[in-house]
Amino acid sequence: MITADTIVYEKSGTDACLALLDNGQLREFNIFKENGAAEGNVYLGRITKKIPLSEDKTGFMVNIGDSEDAFMSAQEKGLLEVNMTEGQCVVVQVQKEAHAEKGAKLVRAIQIPGTYLVYRPFGSYIDVSQKINDDEKSQELYSAVAKNANAQEGWVVRTAAANADINAVIEEMSALRATYENIRIKARSATAPALLYAKENPLFDLIRRFKDTLTTVVVNDHNLEDKVKNVFSGTIRYTADPSEEYGIQDMLQKALEKTVYLPSGGQIHIEETRAFVAIDVDSAGIIARGQTDSLNREAAIEIARQIILRNLSGKIIIDFAGSSEYRFMRDVMDVLSEELAADPQNARVLGLSKAGNVEILRRRKHPTLLEQFSDECPTCGGTGRVEP
Repeated sequence: MITADTIVYEKSGTDACLALLDNGQLREFNIFKENGAAEGNVYLGRITKKIPLSEDKTGFMVNIGDSEDAFMSAQEKGLLEVNMTEGQCVVVQVQKEAHAEKGAKLVRAIQIPGTYLVYRPFGSYIDVSQKINDDEKSQELYSAVAKNANAQEGWVVRTAAANADINAVIEEMSALRATYENIRIKARSATAPALLYAKENPLFDLIRRFKDTLTTVVVNDHNLEDKVKNVFSGTIRYTADPSEEYGIQDMLQKALEKTVYLPSGGQIHIEETRAFVAIDVDSAGIIARGQTDSLNREAAIEIARQIILRNLSGKIIIDFAGSSEYRFMRDVMDVLSEELAADPQNARVLGLSKAGNVEILRRRKHPTLLEQFSDECPTCGGTGRVEP
């Protein structure tokens, strides 16, 4: 399970970083540009190129003012296919941020998140978070939203609504509609490329996510310090160099290493490739059945932590130590599923492949830690090997 007691926010120029700590151990880390094309931002973009895709499909490259043109598909579930030409403008939302040499991925079906709800003006149905375990409360929320929803709109009731007053949820419906209407008004007069809506500082989303365990928020921005006071009642500290004080740079350096050493003596090797992330559990000479099972469970807990810390996404393939028979791997996969249950990027343990590898699929929202702090070597093409 993911828990945290401290959030460290450090701003430098237009860049900012967020570190999530639990008992002094780094759990999550992310760098974002306050004026960059962040996931959730809405833009008025201008189409720069129409491109043919496989199976007679079409895509577009769109200038949204980022360093690289973003990609948008002509086909999108729930929407009519668009047939646009170069130079036309379109209102889009960033679904995936740019990473490596790829630009951001865009969608036209805009979603506006709130504390209790997500507004989907292009939707047509209401979803209630499955993490709301109280069936009576879930039905109450569904009924209240359905009663106040318009015919041509969709809503997602978030987990945070489980403890919310129904009137507060209904009030948020009006506020989110107003936000979307403001986007529409801006789009009519803006010149592309233009930012129409910026998602709130991710610090506040972290505060909401970890409200049950969070005790301290550390910032180096006095303006942000005042805003945090409005939503967080715990300890709020200002310090000029929080990364230095909490030793975050040292922890990041360790998180970029390919090998993670386990207390039992085993090792975990992590390799990020273009196609998938490969993880190998090395038994380091441990061969007894009971010891191997214990090592794999220990490794599963650490692998889940590393997936979230390094923001490993897409296809993740794990080769555990010892036998890869299902009867031995079932408990290990259960540990992985439990440790990743609260992952906001919905990591799913798919099961065991015929080759005996455990497969995980995790939604990509941000670049990995390695991508944020390094560039591919132009000499070796990223192989990391030296010719004799």
